[in-house]
Amino acid sequence: MTDSTDLRSAALTSKAWPYEEARKLLKRYEKGAPEKGHILFETGYGPSGLPHIGTFNEVLRTTMVRRAFETLSDIPTRLIAFSDDMDGLRKVPDNVPNGAMLAENLGKPLTRIPDPFGCHESFAHHNNAKLREFLDRFGFEYEFISSTDMYGSGRFDDALRQVLRKYQGIMDVMLPTLRAERQATYSPVLPVSPKSGIVLQVPVEVIDPETGMIAFDDDGERVEQSVFGGQAKLQWKVDWAMRWYALGVDYEMAGKDLIDSVIQSSKICRVLGGRPPEGFNYEMFLDEKGEKISKSKGNGLSLEQWLTYGSDESLAFYIFREPKKAKALHMGVIPRAVDDYWQFRERYADQPIEQKLGNPVHHIHNGPPPEEKLPVTFGLLLNLVGVMGDASKEQVWGYLTNYVPDADPATYPALDALIDKALAYGRDFVAPTLQRRAPEGVEVAALRELDDQLAAMPADAPAEDIQNAVYEIGKAHFGKEALRDWFKTLYETLLGSIQGPRMGSFIALYGIANSRKLIAEALAKAA
Repeated sequence: MTDSTDLRSAALTSKAWPYEEARKLLKRYEKGAPEKGHILFETGYGPSGLPHIGTFNEVLRTTMVRRAFETLSDIPTRLIAFSDDMDGLRKVPDNVPNGAMLAENLGKPLTRIPDPFGCHESFAHHNNAKLREFLDRFGFEYEFISSTDMYGSGRFDDALRQVLRKYQGIMDVMLPTLRAERQATYSPVLPVSPKSGIVLQVPVEVIDPETGMIAFDDDGERVEQSVFGGQAKLQWKVDWAMRWYALGVDYEMAGKDLIDSVIQSSKICRVLGGRPPEGFNYEMFLDEKGEKISKSKGNGLSLEQWLTYGSDESLAFYIFREPKKAKALHMGVIPRAVDDYWQFRERYADQPIEQKLGNPVHHIHNGPPPEEKLPVTFGLLLNLVGVMGDASKEQVWGYLTNYVPDADPATYPALDALIDKALAYGRDFVAPTLQRRAPEGVEVAALRELDDQLAAMPADAPAEDIQNAVYEIGKAHFGKEALRDWFKTLYETLLGSIQGPRMGSFIALYGIANSRKLIAEALAKAA
């Protein structure tokens, strides 16, 4: 069998969630390719705000399912990033300029509101451009589609006719889900007022589905107007269903908070005569307090913040794992995500094919990752910059030569990039929390013995030899059962933190002479 045949065979039984999702599509078209000739994946974006980490999350996970399907099948695929830019602006975002101007345009389609940044045709055009820049930065393969373009160009006209033909059936789906006062004003169709330009939330009378004519009250005046040519849009659950129907969407995922919306939109899609897409509902990210992350609250972690302190791959790793489990998303999770990513990456080459397909790095890199290894952990780098204080990148590389014989940015470009991240994270989050305490009781004697043994070692003593000495000193002074207390002592008295690295590795990296200075400073506090 060829490598590709082995890969496909293993993927057919892999328990990795992208393959499990991809097999839904394989079953959907078990008799062959759909009439349109491809499998269509979709992600949606509301351009009332700038792209954020949730946008990245959805596009990345959808792309992983797409790549998994391409492993299983030769049917071509497409991914569209759909911008809901016909939506009326509901509230003024807190993080954009010219709020007063935006307030004057509340209710209007986002593509008909001036750009508060003053550099694009409209507010939506600005945010759409940011979305494309954002997706391009990470190398996503996608096709951008604008809701405004689809409504305005007539490409949704046939689907809009079907919505008007099936108007009552759609109402029968939606009305039972609404409160009594909302039922009285609800309409699947939202006309755009010819007077104010606002997207109206008013009852609508269908006059003629074939010509698209509807009637509605606009500030006390009866207006008859076509739904074509961008003169109306649909309520979002109906809009979602219409889009699935019109475009033939085969796969779209959504957050757990949209489960009811997926159910209603799926029913409406069937009323229109379409087949709802496959997909799953992922869990939400939580902040440090366990509360759902909200753009309006600003209690989350932005994409820019993560990428200031952690690598692109670490974010992708964190997003890949356990998508149906709620996860904390705050600064504290970044170092662990960086190191976990590299641990999985180092295991990949020696794993059998079945384990490779379950390894997150396979899905992050769409196959084997680059061969570069990381000679030190990110956690160790953070401990190093923590004790160094206000250090430069060149100084960090200087210390690395104690531990890595061929330490050089050209040899280890990924490590070079991580040093920048470690310096930033150490400056902003580690340094303010460091507080070295004085050793007490048995801790003093143990530290003195450690100093004596380090003094007897050569400057280039291997990390393993140092670690063995640390371990034996701990057993002698604390007992084998209380070794954790010994390591906690080292972290708290030498590093100023409640947790830390493998001490043999740290001492080899920081240097025996420098480590002895830390011990001397700690012992001086005990005097």
